[in-house]
Amino acid sequence: MIQKEENSTKFGERLKQLRMQKGLSQVDLAKLANVNSNHISRYERGDSKPTAKYLKILAECLGVSTDYLYDGQEEDAAFADFKDRDLLVLFKKVENLSDKDKEMVKTFLEAIVTNRSIKQLANAS
Repeated sequence: MIQKEENSTKFGERLKQLRMQKGLSQVDLAKLANVNSNHISRYERGDSKPTAKYLKILAECLGVSTDYLYDGQEEDAAFADFKDRDLLVLFKKVENLSDKDKEMVKTFLEAIVTNRSIKQLANAS
């Protein structure tokens, strides 16, 4: 029971911290998530937790993964806004490559992005 209460408190602290980092009031976040601002207040105090549906909505509003928002798992926190999950999986695999291979991947990606930028500039002329 103590762990559940502690997790509720940590969830509320994370929610509040993320909301404040985004410069949102409780009312602002409630409007974005389409919930009553009283719910946001209760979540932050640890008095209640959102349903899975609203947890997902809150995470999207705050730009984090549901895992990070709910229990602090940081593995996917930085990639919450990453829409292409296949690329995300590949990037996670790249992290396990040697430094030399990582540099090769970075060089390849930079070349593709630069090539795309050049094409866009040429088409804009």
